[in-house]
Amino acid sequence: MIALGLFVFDLTTAPPQEIQHQAAWRHPGAARVGLRPAHQYLGPDDELLNLSGVLYPEITGGEVTLDELKQMGDQGKAWPLLTADGYLQGLFVIESLEATRSLFWPDGSARRIEFRLALKRVDDDRVDLIGKATA
Repeated sequence: MIALGLFVFDLTTAPPQEIQHQAAWRHPGAARVGLRPAHQYLGPDDELLNLSGVLYPEITGGEVTLDELKQMGDQGKAWPLLTADGYLQGLFVIESLEATRSLFWPDGSARRIEFRLALKRVDDDRVDLIGKATA
């Protein structure tokens, strides 16, 4: 489906049920007397990607999967994002990871975990930001 660095989002890890993509461009305005503001194109703005889905630990990934994504986020590094067709989307950092646990087993572990992962694109030429796999 999608790979962020060496983490592959598939049926055994964290299959996304929804992928939301947002791209924006900067056009600041300068006030003018008696006229509409003058605008100038300054280039691309933040590009955001949100992946969300539901984990069923007995079928898909669970706490281990979330821990792996959290470790990647803790590094503060950028990761190449590739789609299933091999297209490189660019370098993305993990901005946030949300998890909502429900339907608990008698031992307190969750049978259902909803997740939302927020990614932000960084400059593609910043290879110094690329994260490394941890053992």
